[in-house]
Amino acid sequence: LYAVYETTDRKFWTELAKCNQAEFKKSGTEGKCIEAREFIIALPESFVDYPPDGLLKYMTDKFKSRYGVDCIAALHHNKRKTNYHIHLIFAERNYLDEPIEKIATRNMFYDEKGNHVRTKKEILDENGTIRKRCKVIKKGEVYERQMFTIKDARFKQEHFLDEVKVFYTDVINGLVKDEKEKLSAFKRGDVYLATKKIGKNNPKADKITLNNKVIQDWNRTVDHALVSGMERKEILKVK
Repeated sequence: LYAVYETTDRKFWTELAKCNQAEFKKSGTEGKCIEAREFIIALPESFVDYPPDGLLKYMTDKFKSRYGVDCIAALHHNKRKTNYHIHLIFAERNYLDEPIEKIATRNMFYDEKGNHVRTKKEILDENGTIRKRCKVIKKGEVYERQMFTIKDARFKQEHFLDEVKVFYTDVINGLVKDEKEKLSAFKRGDVYLATKKIGKNNPKADKITLNNKVIQDWNRTVDHALVSGMERKEILKVK
């Protein structure tokens, strides 16, 4: 771990997590609540020559400037120091300009799970006292405070991931000193095939490695075909 950077204070992430958990619970959706989303951004190894704090700040601020959401990021190397990369986590919500508060018009009662119940009797024990972790919100008090906007719909659109890949490819290429290190974003449906990343302890590692080798052979063949003057549409037929 070389550097950590965030575009807002840590309190933001705590409050965002609470908001997302509350909205998830209200929706009744099964599965896990998504509190934020993450990108892993691979960097050229030559970028170790840049000051880590400055590089991470630059890459993170670029995302915030384009999409207008807060981020927290970390700059890493793997143990063998062959994979220099950034973990960038971004929020799907922003703070509202003014929080929306809901005021209780009567006493409100909540059980141990935080569920609203109709009467005080439902949160009392056999001795007539309020059970632990149950709570009462008195008339006139705030029972719900909405601090965040709804989730930005852009981040769920199908083309968003491809858009970000192109965006960060351009940002990285703007920092590359050697022209040979310049990147290009993979285009779906083009003549080339994409290799797959092999995650740690992946049970299919051997199969993916073999598959990646075949793909690399294909991509080299495509390079030769293009250089020799073969048209893309003809290569696509073969593909």
